[in-house]
Amino acid sequence: MTSAHPASPSGAPADAYIHNIGYRHYDGPRLGRGYARRSLFSQSLRGAYGLGRSAKSKVLPLLLLVAMCLPAAIMVAVAVVTKADALPVGYSRYAVYLQAVIGLYLAAQAPQSVSRDLRFKSMPLYFSRPIERVDYVASKFAAMAAALFILTGIPLLILYVGALLAKLDFLDQTKGLGQGLVAVVLLSLLFAGIGLVVAAVTPRRGFGVAAVIAVLTIPYGAVSAVQGIAFVQGNESAVGWLGLFSPITLIDGVQSTFLGGSSSFPNGLAPTTGAGFVYLLVTLAVIVGCYALLMRRYRKAGL
Repeated sequence: MTSAHPASPSGAPADAYIHNIGYRHYDGPRLGRGYARRSLFSQSLRGAYGLGRSAKSKVLPLLLLVAMCLPAAIMVAVAVVTKADALPVGYSRYAVYLQAVIGLYLAAQAPQSVSRDLRFKSMPLYFSRPIERVDYVASKFAAMAAALFILTGIPLLILYVGALLAKLDFLDQTKGLGQGLVAVVLLSLLFAGIGLVVAAVTPRRGFGVAAVIAVLTIPYGAVSAVQGIAFVQGNESAVGWLGLFSPITLIDGVQSTFLGGSSSFPNGLAPTTGAGFVYLLVTLAVIVGCYALLMRRYRKAGL
């Protein structure tokens, strides 16, 4: 690098100096897109629980994790002390009962995952590395789903260990745990997709939080009210189909039909087997649709 003094009044060339500022050609390994994807996934997952961030960023996600696990621990203690023949709540039903906690977690963490990148115009920095749009979307989607799976899966493991300590049937409990894990995998993918799509609409985190809460709660409240009206009027067949219009009732319909759980629909009415297949297909379609919408949202790097 060269620098020069201003030219002399006589027009004679100025003295020039060469400065060595330490730039060197990089000859090390090029880690590529795979490493970038893994790094973005791990950092996003850590950020979902406040790891690597300020202390106050850890408070809410850890409190919500405790709130998810505490009822399971209480149920286990009751089952062990009373020598119960079964757990108070089935594995596949547990997440449905605690949907409010899951919704609060998603509302807090989905905007944190994507809104800041949009607000501070960080996308060109991501894409200046060996990373493509599909890598960013897939990493963020997978990280949010993994964070939700941790939130919903740990309580099931607590229930399972407690059931074995209470000397409940090993095969029944193992089967129940497997069914419960399938249910929370579907819930995690569905909620992660919905939360990220809603949060990616706005760079304002506060708006994202309010929007995610609204998308999860308003359809559920409306569906529950209409289901109740349909049941009172004797239209029981409509009760099962109405559950298609809310994220949590979608999961409820799938787990009550195929995963051995009971339904939270009025009078415990579960969808028929045919309707259950429709529930499953709609759930998968919403997950794929959310991924496609995220890909469309991040079509331009200069957001």
